[in-house]
Amino acid sequence: MARPARPLLWAGVAVLALLAAWAWIHFDLRSLLTLDALKASRDALQARVQAQPLTTAATFFVVYVLAAALSIPGAVILTLAAGALFGLGWGLLLVSFASCIGALLAFLAARYLLRDTIQARFGKALAPINEGVRKDGTFYLLTLRLVPLFPFWLINLLMGLTPMGAGRFYVVSQVGMLPGTLVYVNAGTQLAAIQSPGDILSPGLLGSFVLLGVFPLLAKAGVGWFERRKVYAKWTKPAAFDRNLVVIGAGAGGLVSAYIGAAVKAKVTLVEGHRMGGDCLNFGCVPSKALIRSAKMAKQLRHAHELGVADAAGRVDFAAVMRRIHQVIRDIEPHDSVERYTGLGVEVLQGHARITGPWNVEVTGADGTVQTLTTKAIVVAAGASPFVPPIPGLKEAGFHTSDTVWGLTELPGRLVVLGGGPIGSELAQSFARLGSAVTQVEMAPRIMGREDPEVSELVAASLRADGVRLLTGHRAVRVEVVNGEKRLVAEHEGAEVVIPFDELLCAVGRSPRVTGYGLEELGIPLTPRKTIQTNAYLQTAYPNIYAVGDVAGPFQFTHTAAHQAWYAAVNALFGRFRMFKADYRVIPWATFTDPEVARVGLSETEAREQGVAFEVTRYGIDDLDRAIADGTAHGFVKVLTVPGKDTILGVTIVGEHAGDLLAEYVLAMKHGLGLNKILGTIHTYPTLAEANKYAAGEWKRAHAPKRLLEWVGRYHAWERS
Repeated sequence: MARPARPLLWAGVAVLALLAAWAWIHFDLRSLLTLDALKASRDALQARVQAQPLTTAATFFVVYVLAAALSIPGAVILTLAAGALFGLGWGLLLVSFASCIGALLAFLAARYLLRDTIQARFGKALAPINEGVRKDGTFYLLTLRLVPLFPFWLINLLMGLTPMGAGRFYVVSQVGMLPGTLVYVNAGTQLAAIQSPGDILSPGLLGSFVLLGVFPLLAKAGVGWFERRKVYAKWTKPAAFDRNLVVIGAGAGGLVSAYIGAAVKAKVTLVEGHRMGGDCLNFGCVPSKALIRSAKMAKQLRHAHELGVADAAGRVDFAAVMRRIHQVIRDIEPHDSVERYTGLGVEVLQGHARITGPWNVEVTGADGTVQTLTTKAIVVAAGASPFVPPIPGLKEAGFHTSDTVWGLTELPGRLVVLGGGPIGSELAQSFARLGSAVTQVEMAPRIMGREDPEVSELVAASLRADGVRLLTGHRAVRVEVVNGEKRLVAEHEGAEVVIPFDELLCAVGRSPRVTGYGLEELGIPLTPRKTIQTNAYLQTAYPNIYAVGDVAGPFQFTHTAAHQAWYAAVNALFGRFRMFKADYRVIPWATFTDPEVARVGLSETEAREQGVAFEVTRYGIDDLDRAIADGTAHGFVKVLTVPGKDTILGVTIVGEHAGDLLAEYVLAMKHGLGLNKILGTIHTYPTLAEANKYAAGEWKRAHAPKRLLEWVGRYHAWERS
């Protein structure tokens, strides 16, 4: 409900704005707020100040307040003028209070005219900002005032839209703007001393302008020092350190962090409480791809007659399949082993790590021995674990996750897979191809919800063709055992659906491991997604503690964890010289169903939701010679580009070896190459990679210069005459 006084306030603001605009144009005030105009009228202004000091000061004060309140350009010139006309002391006093009062008026105008409307429309998106202002608004505003990252007027208006109190806004602005005001007013006093061109080279004036240039850097350094002092206030920093870097977790992120540290001759300790290689080697990428390979072979053998191969039965020995999976893990283990990393110069400790202070990590070994490490920096790479939903009866009946399913020795007769994401879809299809009667249950209307609907439909059709009973729009309600038979009860359109099973696989996502190793005691905050909160440099609330991989987000991919690890390790070891922001502009991912789904950049659905203008180019792999020869002629390449240009916004590939085919587009997007460059690249014939070139050709045909081609056609006709 609008405040009763708001119409009058709107009217007053409108009148004031019109008067200000008229005066700005009529009196050509813009020309007055320039350094040349200031110097040209310097003598006359100084004489007026000497003759009427109070009147001139009051007039200047009012003009400055109005300029700040109405966000009129020229605040810097007015500040220099204050120094030139009134000197350092009085100039600083006038500008300091006038600028803060004007800022407060702009703040109040935004609050009473705009805040309710904007909060009502964008309240959900602004909720984290509002919470941050409530918690640390003083520090945020002080930082912006000391290190002006945004224009003066923009800060005033934006803060008016937040819950910050007007009194706090004024006091922080008064304090925060004082150092910068002092620098500019002092520069103005030096400008007043210019009598001839030679005065420009005077030490005082040069010093003032040097101070103007370095002030933002000094202010930034001062804010950083204050922030570090605040964070580390209750901790005692060791006089010396045993190590340069301690890495917690030996998955992809931890291994790469330790590798980089050792490569640059830092003293690095890697702590792992379970298995080297982390989830990817032992429970995720490696075993699942080995399972997918066996399942794919089983299907190919059953369909071998289509290729002219007779009597290929494809009988599955599930125990042998599982033995092969574990052998694959053992074959890859040396790449991530203690011996390899010790050979690289990394100290590897097997035990439970606990961060007991910003520079201390306590490690408890399997035999109960405890040692405390002191370190300059820490990288947390603790990974994630399967999320188990709180479904009544689930624990009592028993279930598997993507971590524990590799312990099966007998093929389940009836398998229920909870979850329609990448993990659930890969495993459901694989077990169905190996011979299980699989029912896949997904609460959402479709599987693979992060992909475009046409992609979901294609994968869903393939799952059904492999025998998966796919139940979308079904919410798991409870698990029960009736007469010795296990049953999942799901709700669909208000009715209960009973699904008997022998084994149940829970694959509804993974939760970051953020408890049990000291984050809570240090007060390191988490994001709403329960990942460790980091900045662009992957630093946590403590600048010397970094987080990478699944615990940091925003992606739960092995290759992203390795990518982040480079930034974290380099920043941790060389941050005093230069810091690097993690680059997430081009992150690819793939789902290894059949057909594979691979994507980089925007999908068509995401582009529409974000309001990004785009064009779509599509090439059907059913037209590709190699795919036809291989019997894999299904799927497509879909490329989103900037309208009228070959700049790539995103690519989705569905088909055989889609994950491999995507690499060309990842390279192109990373280095700013367009479809014309891909079209001009020679691709070996016959290969699946030609699909990328043909997709670029489709774009080129759609953007052919039609009028020019008409003239070329006429030219050739003339040539024949």
